[in-house]
Amino acid sequence: MPSRTRSGDGWMGMARLSGDSARTFARWRVTGGFLAATVMLVLARPTWESWVAGFVIALLGEGVRIWASGHLEKGREVTRSGPYRFVRHPLYAGSMVMALGVAIACRGAVPALVAGLYMGVTILAAVQVEEEYLRQTFGSTYDDYAASRAEPMDRRFSLSRAMRNREYRAVAGLFLGFGLLALKILAPL
Repeated sequence: MPSRTRSGDGWMGMARLSGDSARTFARWRVTGGFLAATVMLVLARPTWESWVAGFVIALLGEGVRIWASGHLEKGREVTRSGPYRFVRHPLYAGSMVMALGVAIACRGAVPALVAGLYMGVTILAAVQVEEEYLRQTFGSTYDDYAASRAEPMDRRFSLSRAMRNREYRAVAGLFLGFGLLALKILAPL
């Protein structure tokens, strides 16, 4: 199994936020996401070429999220099947790929900066809060997983599990966002 960062390190070697800051950013990430998306849409200068390239990349990110959601049993266990065998936070990794796709589709430095800042802060915060919860709930089981010492699980992907994890909301958001970018191409303001 590929090596992941040690349990005490920040995710992917990133710095850590204070506990209160992490919880605040994690709590406001959906509202912040709508604000960031609005700013990106207003400032976007998409072309069909940037839209298609960005959409393909965003679909790959959503594919990772669907794969992860089809394995995840939130709050019940430390999931170690599917993409969780390779990455500690595949839902967030998929979200980052989606954000890259949206930034490419927007075709602008400022929208890309907004996406990068939003993802950097909120994902870091969400990972910190989630890992704190997982350590409190599952103790050494999570520490072993985080340190790549846990054995992988044998579980098949389940579309019903992905639906139970409400991944359809991310799919709907992806199509809505790219639909709005397409409208901006067709009817520029």
